[in-house]
Amino acid sequence: MSSEELYLLYHGLLVPKETHSLESLKFAQDFTFKDDDVVAVVYPKSGTVWMQEILPLLLNGGDLTPIHTIPNWDRVPWLEEKRIELVVDKLASPRAMVSHLPYQLMPPSIHTSKAKVIYVMRNPKDVMVSSYFFHQMAGFLPDPGTFDEFMNTFLEGKVLFGKWTDHVKSWKQTELGDRIMHMTYEEMVQDLPAALKRMSDFLGRDLREETIQKIAEHCSFKTMKDNSMSNFSLVPKMYLDHDKSQFLRKGVIGDWKNHFSPEQRARFTSVIQKELENESFTLPWSLD
Repeated sequence: MSSEELYLLYHGLLVPKETHSLESLKFAQDFTFKDDDVVAVVYPKSGTVWMQEILPLLLNGGDLTPIHTIPNWDRVPWLEEKRIELVVDKLASPRAMVSHLPYQLMPPSIHTSKAKVIYVMRNPKDVMVSSYFFHQMAGFLPDPGTFDEFMNTFLEGKVLFGKWTDHVKSWKQTELGDRIMHMTYEEMVQDLPAALKRMSDFLGRDLREETIQKIAEHCSFKTMKDNSMSNFSLVPKMYLDHDKSQFLRKGVIGDWKNHFSPEQRARFTSVIQKELENESFTLPWSLD
């Protein structure tokens, strides 16, 4: 199927029709955040599912019940997807959600409430590789073509939720003050307990060291990959074909080095750097 058949165009961004509708996007725009809500905002393929695992455990003091009994899309729903309208009233407070929306498309209530945001950012080269394999398995997304073709598509922003650089810039320029915390995927991979402690403190949770360690153990990539409530194995093959690629594929840092040619590496880096050259922030990792 063509991109036109598979995507909706929402404020210039491509969103998949299978999971989104004009009604769900309006629901998101009109959404009323509660003061104790928490939303993890993540550009696609940058750690969204990981945050769906982490947030309930941080908020409930390490009770494992939700991650073993509730599929992740219901325990921590996407703000902008169709599913949220069916489950949001069942979420216990404090509610946790995830979103792929850029800052300017968040509902106005994000400004009038005290809700907190954790923004997770990942090296865009690894994001692109993960997205490439995801497009191969996802029946509701267009075929990615060759790796080189998909790189062009990614850099042009003709992918889910637009350009990576636009998304990052929007969330680096918020007016949320101390209600937003920035985290990187790489920090989480390198030292998950330390990352969890930072998030716990930000959310006002005074969790003991043993609780942090317990959460880290149950949010490891291997544990999540073996958990049917988290690995998307419950999704029918017509939507996600795990024979083509695993949804939770590797979860590592630097896999891009196994896929980029020297020319692709230079081209990708040049485009990203040019689009960020006038920004006041710097990226936390080298793109070389």
